[in-house]
Amino acid sequence: MSTLLNPSAVYAKRRAAIGRALTKAGGGVAVLPTAPEMPRNRDSDFPYRHDSYFYYLTGFSEPGAWLVIEASGKAITSTLFCRPKDLEREIWDGIRLGPEAAPAQLGVDAAFSADMLDEKMPELLANQNAVWFPFATHKGLETQVDGWLNQVRARVRLGAECPQSQHDLCKLLDEMRLVKDAHEIAILRRAGAISAGAHVRAMQTSAAMLRAGKNGVTGGLREYHLEAELLHEFRRHGSEFPAYTSIVAAGANACVLHYRAGNAELKPGQLCLIDAGCELEGYASDITRTFPADGKFTPAQRILYDIVQASQEAAIDATRPGNRFIDPHNAATRVLVEGMLDTGLLARAKHGSVDDVLESGAYRQFYMHRTGHWMGMDVHDCGDYTEPGSQPQPEKDALGQMVMRKPSRLLQPGMVLTIEPGLYVRPAKGVPKKFWDIGIRIEDDALVTAQGCELMTRGVPVKADEIEALMRG
Repeated sequence: MSTLLNPSAVYAKRRAAIGRALTKAGGGVAVLPTAPEMPRNRDSDFPYRHDSYFYYLTGFSEPGAWLVIEASGKAITSTLFCRPKDLEREIWDGIRLGPEAAPAQLGVDAAFSADMLDEKMPELLANQNAVWFPFATHKGLETQVDGWLNQVRARVRLGAECPQSQHDLCKLLDEMRLVKDAHEIAILRRAGAISAGAHVRAMQTSAAMLRAGKNGVTGGLREYHLEAELLHEFRRHGSEFPAYTSIVAAGANACVLHYRAGNAELKPGQLCLIDAGCELEGYASDITRTFPADGKFTPAQRILYDIVQASQEAAIDATRPGNRFIDPHNAATRVLVEGMLDTGLLARAKHGSVDDVLESGAYRQFYMHRTGHWMGMDVHDCGDYTEPGSQPQPEKDALGQMVMRKPSRLLQPGMVLTIEPGLYVRPAKGVPKKFWDIGIRIEDDALVTAQGCELMTRGVPVKADEIEALMRG
């Protein structure tokens, strides 16, 4: 069910905004295909998922479709090419919207069968200043555009003019998508709530099964059993897909950043790290929680968990308008480094002060990723991480070498980013053995607001005491 009563108006507004951006850049035609269907094996396809850019401007999720936006003078028009009605194929594959119904349903100015794309595109490109399309995102698209332009050039003697320049449409769309509108924010909040409920379900299932000493399944409670609990909760609340492959990592597996839910058995005394989120109406959520499989942290686990939780709070406090994207990462990393030194993960005698560790990068043994990323239609959503129009400035890279870089992006209301610090302790010389094989990450989705930020995924507990209380219940 759509979040708004008239969602087509949302997409029409976005198409108009892109049209104005094209006009400001001198006018032209924007061409945007959706994603192709992808075969899984000889007789079936992977579940279809639209192209995010295309869906952002249309709300249309059928394969085989194209959007064309013309911006010439003051006129801005949109044309959709989509699969024609085909009663025989619809018996097998489902109902198609068809070009006849598309203008009224989607709010586009005109629609044609996708079979007419090659016929119509030279006409739409003729006498335009420029052509805009997404670079390096659709295999063969540049060749296809070149073919249409060659047909326009062949008509030069008849008075047709060919576009003189080609531009990357993603640059315009990335800036639009970076700041979410009210329609997007409403969906993201609901997606976050569904995903939070799934994490709660997984925690409670894990504790109940291990506390009872039995689990009703052969061979013990395994990572894929908790993955099934997540997927069930996603789907029963209307989510179409997981937003990404779920990570369910028991014990030492949590120290593998991109671990996938496998068949490892969850055992009392272990931590379980779950990084999972649903996709709802084309928008992602992204939550990570780390919890004791049997519902009770060991002393060593609790020490490290509280450090990570404190680092996330520091990052949350730094997530506000006027701060830069890098500021939450810097705030979290400083707290993590203090914890590394206090616990002996890093020896003060060898590594020095907090500032020394930050300077040397020695903390990367236990924390090797950034504290967040943009999120929206894609889990790692589009948008520049540096400030547009800014000049590069000297700074030190990870190896301590001076390099020229643009300053980090300024945060503004409507941006959505994750906040996800962690600690990953693999067995190593000099590392206290009580911390070996402990992997912890805590992640929430933050909407930047005028006052600071709103955490859209706090329907699942974060504090250790609250997690234990939930799992006792």
